[in-house]
Amino acid sequence: MPKIKILTQSDLMKAVPLDGEAVDCVENAFAALAGGKVVMPPILSLAIREANGEVDVKTAYVPGLDSFAIKVSPGFFDNPKIGLPSTSGLMMVFSARTGVLEALLLDNGYLTDMRTAAAGAVAAKHCSRADSATVCVFGAGMQARLQLQALMLVRPLKKALIWARDIAKAEALAERVARENGIAAVAVADPEAAVSAADIVVTTTPATEPVLKADWLKPGQHVTAMGSDQHSKNEIEPACLLRADAYVPDRQSQTAELGELRSAIEAGVVPAEKKFAELGDIITGAAKARLTPSDLTIADLTGTGVQDTAIATLALKRAAQLDLGVAFDSDA
Repeated sequence: MPKIKILTQSDLMKAVPLDGEAVDCVENAFAALAGGKVVMPPILSLAIREANGEVDVKTAYVPGLDSFAIKVSPGFFDNPKIGLPSTSGLMMVFSARTGVLEALLLDNGYLTDMRTAAAGAVAAKHCSRADSATVCVFGAGMQARLQLQALMLVRPLKKALIWARDIAKAEALAERVARENGIAAVAVADPEAAVSAADIVVTTTPATEPVLKADWLKPGQHVTAMGSDQHSKNEIEPACLLRADAYVPDRQSQTAELGELRSAIEAGVVPAEKKFAELGDIITGAAKARLTPSDLTIADLTGTGVQDTAIATLALKRAAQLDLGVAFDSDA
């Protein structure tokens, strides 16, 4: 049997920084998904409510790529109370020709963070106004910071407004963003005021009740909602979808089960049978999200297996170029 490449989180952080190539690989993955030939089964989701935990398994086969990934992604949200990260996990990479295991990516959720941030950039690139310069971020965790970093790759950001339930965490993130990214960044106590001043709004919370209200939105804005990826989560008020000129799911079959679309359907705001153009359709030009500068657009990102296969493939390519990782003989 061929040797298996083992890459640690440290290796993968060297191989896959959040850069333009990472954004491009996720963008290409969504375009491939729109082509209809990608094989992407539904998410396998395991809830462990006694531990406030969940485990998701995602995968996809993308024609043209030599490999495919299967990702196991646990999220145990009480872990910080005992000094552990709330997310972890790994990716297994197999040959798309033989099915032989090629690599284990022991990323502890790092690659998921990268591809999620890249997806936010892709959504903004294709849905927001090109001159968008001010962003409002809900949340102050890892993904909030990465979403800001990714947006700077596709839009001329000059100011970030950060709201979180814990204002001290918002202040800490604002200070870090200003120091590391060179843009004005401030923590705000009033979420409505922050939204009203923004061109782009990004929600990155694990909220189970809406933190973004429809009445706060205004023409010309773009919203990326990326925190709702479970049946219990809901970041934006269902009426936001009524206000939108374009609602763009990453995968409608997923957002109808796990995303903001699920809450809107349950609230009776959106008919369950209504069909929407997905992000891949926007990327390929099969549909348009924004027709005028005054349109209000909403992207609903639940995370797709095609993103995981794409980022894993990029990681293996770059690791080989940098001679990273250890080869392990499974027969030994």
